[in-house]
This record gives sequence, structure tokens and C-alpha cells, in this order.
Amino acid sequence: MRLILAEDSTLLREGLVRLLADEGHDVVAALNDAVTLLTEVEKHGPDVVVADIRMPPTHTDEGLRAAVEIRERFPDVGVLVLSQHIERNYAARLLSSSAERVGYLLKDRVAQVEEFLDALERIHAGGAAIDPEVVRQLLVRTTHGDPLARLTPRERSVLEALAQGFTNTAIAGKLHLSLSSVEKNLNAVFDKLELPRATGYNRRILAVLRYLES
Repeated sequence: MRLILAEDSTLLREGLVRLLADEGHDVVAALNDAVTLLTEVEKHGPDVVVADIRMPPTHTDEGLRAAVEIRERFPDVGVLVLSQHIERNYAARLLSSSAERVGYLLKDRVAQVEEFLDALERIHAGGAAIDPEVVRQLLVRTTHGDPLARLTPRERSVLEALAQGFTNTAIAGKLHLSLSSVEKNLNAVFDKLELPRATGYNRRILAVLRYLES
């Protein structure tokens, strides 16, 4: 696939360039800030953009804002954002439109090469890849009245896998369940989270957003 990297750490950026090249991917641009990212995306038309959240000049949310704009202006371009820490609001903003061709990984996960490459492939294929640790921490809800508190442990496990971007078939394999059991648990999750059945709503995406935004 064709990729653009935006990462201000020279060591990490160059390491990713070499890793991706070794895997047969084409890194068409490697940037150390988010300022020119949109211009490079428009110029090269990559399959996926990999961007840090906090980048120069302010090291706040430049990478995230660029990622959100890419998703709005270039919906066919996948976006994988990297973060040093779990930042729930950033994740919610990134997923606010849909959970397709999008990913959110902790930088520590990049060291686990197979998981990082798998995330890129899932995003390129139109899916999502949310870091398991992000999902686990987001699923910890004890507040009274929180609809997630209604879920059974099995339903939480299925929702966790869904939020990581796995398909129903992949969830079944991951949790050693039948496909029908996965579908039954997902329907229970949707009902307990009171997600609409109306045409035009993707309940899988809404389920992820419901706890990201709570």
C-alpha cells in the first residue's frame, strides 16, 4: 500500500519507513510535522496516513486535527493515529463520523510489529483498529446509570473486540464462540445501549462511540 507518515520523532519515523519498506509498502512521504500533511495527502493520494497526535509547533493536537480533516476531505484515505497515552476525547473525535478506515494505537504497540502491520491492513481494507488497551480502559465504567454497566462479562468481551475493529467472524475466532453466539451478544449490546434500529444508522459504529463519548 502507499503510505504517508507524520511523526516528529526522527528515530521512530525512520524506523517505520524502513519497516514498511521491508514489508513491500511504498512510503511516499515522511514528515516531521503536521503542517504540510494535507498538502502531501492531496498530492500523493495515499492509501493510509500514519500520524502522531501531538506534533510541532505546539505539540498539542496538530496531528489529530489534520487526521480529522483528512477523514472529512479524503474519505477513501485510511487514517491511523499514534499516541503516547490514552486520550479518550481524541479517540471520540477521530471516530465521530464513522469507524471505517480508521485506527488509534498507542506508540508502544508499534514495537509489536505484527499487530501494527495487521492494524494497517485492516484500515486499508475499510475496517478499524483500536488499541486493545485503549478499549479496555474505556470499558471500565462504574458510574451509576451507565448503560455499559448493564452488559454481562461476555457482552463486554464482544464489545471490546468490536471496538478493536474485528468482524463478527474474527470475534468468533478470537473469543472461541460460534458466529451465532457473537451475533446474539452483539444484538444484546445494541439493545442494552438503546441504539436505534432506524435506517441510516450503523449500530456497530454507534456502540463504539457510545462509550468513547461517555
